[in-house]
Amino acid sequence: MEVLKTCIRRRNACTEACFWRRRVVQTPSHRKIRTTSARSSVMPAWVIDKYGKNDVLRFTQNMMLPVIHYPNEVIIKVHAASVNPIDVNMRSGYGAAALNMKRDPLHIRIKGEEFPLTLGRDVSGVVMECGLDVKYFKPGDEVWAAVPPWKQGTLSEFVVVSGNEVSHKPKSLTHTQAASLPYVALTAWSAINKVGGLNSKNCTGKRVLILGASGGVGTFAIQIMKAWGAHVTAVCSQDAGELVRKLGADDIIDYKSGSVEEQLKSFKPFDFILDNVGGSTETWALNFLKKWSGATYVTLVTPFLLNMDRLGIADGMLQTGVTVGTKALKHFWQGVHYRWAFFMASGPYLDDIAELVDEGKIRPVIERTFPFSEVPEAFLKVERGHARGKTVINVI
Repeated sequence: MEVLKTCIRRRNACTEACFWRRRVVQTPSHRKIRTTSARSSVMPAWVIDKYGKNDVLRFTQNMMLPVIHYPNEVIIKVHAASVNPIDVNMRSGYGAAALNMKRDPLHIRIKGEEFPLTLGRDVSGVVMECGLDVKYFKPGDEVWAAVPPWKQGTLSEFVVVSGNEVSHKPKSLTHTQAASLPYVALTAWSAINKVGGLNSKNCTGKRVLILGASGGVGTFAIQIMKAWGAHVTAVCSQDAGELVRKLGADDIIDYKSGSVEEQLKSFKPFDFILDNVGGSTETWALNFLKKWSGATYVTLVTPFLLNMDRLGIADGMLQTGVTVGTKALKHFWQGVHYRWAFFMASGPYLDDIAELVDEGKIRPVIERTFPFSEVPEAFLKVERGHARGKTVINVI
C-alpha cells in the first residue's frame, strides 16, 4: 500500500509537469491551442477492464491523458472525487447496453471497446485547459461538476467534460467537501424541481415525504426542501435520526421500528413524495398523497436501464414506455401524479446550488473520506449500503 501511495505522488508531479510542457502555438486570432497528440502522455487512474465484482478495479499509471475533442470542452485536474451507488452498479455491468449505445450510437465499435473504463461521477478541481468556445471558464478556475455515466469518470488525475456540465465551485467549500455534492444534488434537483415542479416560490408550507432520507440524495433533498420552506417528513433508521434532524427534518419515521405504511397512517397527507428506496414502496406510498390537488410521487428507482440490459435497446425502451405510461395513467385517474426522475448533468443547475451552499442553506454531508490509493475500499464501503452521507476520494 505504501508503495502504491508513493507511486501515485510521484506520478501526480510528473503528469502535471508534462501537462504544462505541452507545446503552445499562436493562431492569427491569438488564441492558444494545445497541439500535443492524444498519446503524448499518461496519467494515474483507477479503471476496470471488464464488469464484475470489486476485484476488477485496477490501478494504472498509464491511462491516456484526456484531450479536448470539441470546442466546448474543458480539462479539469481532479482534486477530489466521490463514489456513488451508480459507480458500484456500473462496475458490475448495470446499464451497459444503454450507456454503450450513448457512447457509440452507430455501433461502429466492437463489444468491450469502452474499456479501460474509469468510474466516478463527481469532481472538484481546477481547470487546466479550455476549448475555443468556452467563455465562462479559464485555466486556474476552481470548479465542480458531475460527469454523465456514459463518459470516462473522475477517478483519475484529469478528466474532460463539456463546458455546460461545469460550474464554479462554491467559495465556502474545500475541494473535498465540494466533491460530495454534484451528482446527488443534480439527481435530487431533477426529481424535485424539473419533474416535481417545486421551487422556492411554490414550496412554502408543502408537506414532503422523503423515503431513504439518510443517503446522499436524501440528505440533499431534506436541505433544499427546508430552504424552500417545506415541512419535511424523513424515513430512515433510528441511528440516522439525529443526522436528518440536524439537516432540518420536522418528523422522522424509523423504518426498523415497524411498518412504515402503518406509521404513516397517523400523518396528514403529503403534497410531494420523493422515493429513493423503490421496491414495494410504490405499491402503498401514493395512498398518502393529497388527492386531486396536484400532489406528486417521484421515484428515482426505475427499471429503465435494467430493461435495456435484459431485453435489448428496442424492446427495453418499449417495455419501459409501457410501464411508466400505464402507471402514470392508473394513478392519474386516482387523483395523483406518478413520475420517474433521473440524474441530469447541468452546470447552470450547479450554479443555483452553489449559491444556496454559499448562503449556508446547503451543507455537504460526508460520512467518510479515502485516499486515492484506497479506491477499492471506498467501493466496498458504498456497496455495503446504509449510507449516512457521501464517500469522498481525495485524489490530491
